Amino acid sequence: MSTTGMRRRYWLMKSEPEDFSIDDLERVGTEPWTGVRNYQARNFMRDGMRRGDGVLFYHSNCAVPGIYGIAEVASSAYPDPTQFDRTSKYFDPKATREEPRWMLVDVGFVRSFAAPVTLEAIRGRAEALGEDFALIRKGSRLSVLPVNAAQWKILLAMEPK
Repeated sequence: MSTTGMRRRYWLMKSEPEDFSIDDLERVGTEPWTGVRNYQARNFMRDGMRRGDGVLFYHSNCAVPGIYGIAEVASSAYPDPTQFDRTSKYFDPKATREEPRWMLVDVGFVRSFAAPVTLEAIRGRAEALGEDFALIRKGSRLSVLPVNAAQWKILLAMEPK
């Protein structure tokens, strides 16, 4: 099947704003999504993401966690270079250039929200979002997670105007 015949997919990607925020992404335009060290999140990037997919940019581990803007997948998956860098906190001694363990995609800025869609507001729509929405599922701590088309529409409609 050609890529033009494929449906656009949607994702939520978490970042701690003191490490990398939506404002940082706006400033640089496109950024490699380095440092993912969870196999399921890696597999989403490696096997699921395609250039042009929509991304909800989520700030985690901060005073007001929530969705702060929209980005898009800007590249196909490729090896995360930080796994090979001995000076990086993401260095993986078991990874080799011949057999990399960790993959990433580039993420491109689309737009910021005037105000975030807060985690509290998202939890308030839990029933509409469905029990398969991993962000609010107990025990789910993934930094990269899939969002279906209906969830994407609900979350975008929640954007404060």
